[in-house]
Amino acid sequence: MRFLSDYLKETYGEKIYKLSLSSGSTCPNRDGKAGWGGCAFCSEGGSGDFAAPFLPLDGQLEHAKALIRSKTGARRYIAYFQSFTNTYGDLPALRALYEDAISREEIAILALGTRPDCLGPEVMEMLVSLAEKKPLWIELGLQTVHDSTARAFQRGYPLSAFEEGYSRLKKAGITVIVHVIFGLPGETREMMLDTVRYLASLDPPPDGVKLQMLYLLRGTRMGDAYEKEPWPLLSMEEYADLVAESFSILPQDTVIHRMTGDAPGKLLLAPEWTRNKKRVLLTIRRRAGLL
Repeated sequence: MRFLSDYLKETYGEKIYKLSLSSGSTCPNRDGKAGWGGCAFCSEGGSGDFAAPFLPLDGQLEHAKALIRSKTGARRYIAYFQSFTNTYGDLPALRALYEDAISREEIAILALGTRPDCLGPEVMEMLVSLAEKKPLWIELGLQTVHDSTARAFQRGYPLSAFEEGYSRLKKAGITVIVHVIFGLPGETREMMLDTVRYLASLDPPPDGVKLQMLYLLRGTRMGDAYEKEPWPLLSMEEYADLVAESFSILPQDTVIHRMTGDAPGKLLLAPEWTRNKKRVLLTIRRRAGLL
């Protein structure tokens, strides 16, 4: 099993750090065009709660670098546009923003979070052009392979849309990282592992996978529902077992970009055990036989 930190050191000869940035984009599932008002678990920050969207790019970069430099001796970075849908909106403006980011010597990789239904011909032309200048990662939020679950949390697109978008990216030779969420309401352990098995069966399989527990956040529709009527959530041990099992299912060349995530502490309702990230990671490594 390959982990991101090892992959980056092998490929670039040093540790490379992510800078959380914002493109100012919104999302078709949030602005009403998909008819849902956003995924039910998504916060107002659109999964980019650690960026500083109120600043221009120069300010965002310096803000993000300052946070990292206070803890590390970082020299090179990943320009990570995570929040909302970063291939949706004013494409000339987005292209200019991303070209500005990758023109900087210290930026080694450009990473864009987006939706598979926002990868039309003009977007693909932009992505291919960017990938010719710097390594480009596209992160797709699949979360689950089950359309019934996706409809329940109002993802706003069917599995067929993921398959079409994924195919376009891979045919263009672009690196694809897929997000998976464990613990979505109504899903059994086998249903969660079905999503991992599906990714492993793709030809070619994803270049990377991000695994995380469902966070229930204040101010989200799912969080509001949980506060009114809580339902059973995965324990840390159950989650760790799912992640460890995923390691045995995914191809060895697929890079594990995330084993657990970081929820904004002030917004987190549950599960409480996710606040102790070091303990979660240690539990996963033990369950996976990595210690």
